[in-house]
Amino acid sequence: MCYHIRVMTKFRDSEWANPEFSREYRDKADVYVIERRRLFEVLKSFYRHFNAGEEKRRVLDLGCGDGIVTRKLIEVAGEIEATLVDGSEDMLDQARRNLADSRRLRYVLASFQEIIAGEVTLGSFDFIVSSLAIHHLTLVEKGELFRKAHSLLIPGGYFLNIDLVRAGQEELEEWYMGLWREWIEERKRSLGIEEDIFGDILRRYKENEDNRPDTLGDQLAMLTDAGFIQVDCYYKYGIFTIFGGKRP
Repeated sequence: MCYHIRVMTKFRDSEWANPEFSREYRDKADVYVIERRRLFEVLKSFYRHFNAGEEKRRVLDLGCGDGIVTRKLIEVAGEIEATLVDGSEDMLDQARRNLADSRRLRYVLASFQEIIAGEVTLGSFDFIVSSLAIHHLTLVEKGELFRKAHSLLIPGGYFLNIDLVRAGQEELEEWYMGLWREWIEERKRSLGIEEDIFGDILRRYKENEDNRPDTLGDQLAMLTDAGFIQVDCYYKYGIFTIFGGKRP
């Protein structure tokens, strides 16, 4: 059975509350995100390895967007019991449409700030995942969300984050931006796109106050401080990375 919980959110102050903005990103995500399909394959491999043969099916999808991460996990595990959280009502509507053939799903309209503050009841989970969403938080908020994720996991549960990170050194940042440009230009050629996509996405990445990426090292340290073990970076390509940890 699918059902929807509505929570008033501060998220509406950001650009992601604009349905046109979120829809435009969703439609071009495979162009914008380096190796997006590979990121999802790594996610599926991780879930398959650490959850194979077990009855661990309670999943929390933080910043679920259009539901693609939950869809990928369903491809691996079959039926799961998933709670999908997002601050955009438009994204949640899209997720409900994309997952209409799946059962045991719950949809929660809430911001990360509300989750951190304990203003919404989510339950306990075997696996928590987030994709390209947590970089919108400040470093302090990231640490608070990691602690909240730790508290929501059962012992032995894993938290996995697919996200953007900041290089920390200018020379590395320049190279990472070059990798990103090469990826987008390659995708443009394969899809016959002529517009200057990279110039626009770089401007958003650099100038949009909603984007607050922090270094991978700082975030791994915060996961450790939050109580996670086996903290590591599981995959990285330029600024796009997968990292996380386990609740002991």
